[in-house]
Amino acid sequence: MQLEVPSAVSLGLFFVPPIFIDIAVGLLLAWLVARILNRTGLSRFFWHTPLAFLGLVILMSSLFGILVLPP
Repeated sequence: MQLEVPSAVSLGLFFVPPIFIDIAVGLLLAWLVARILNRTGLSRFFWHTPLAFLGLVILMSSLFGILVLPP
């Protein structure tokens, strides 16, 4: 039995690709982590904070895609 990857996800009246949901959730998770890092003062250890945020977006999107979305 082979799993079928959906080509589009229905959000009400709109059909969006699954990668869009993956990136949107990754962006929200990265934003949350960045806020926590800023409030605790740990963001001072980053050389370039926008670049670190971009890395967090890529990391969170990848983790969400691997752990939550079907393979």
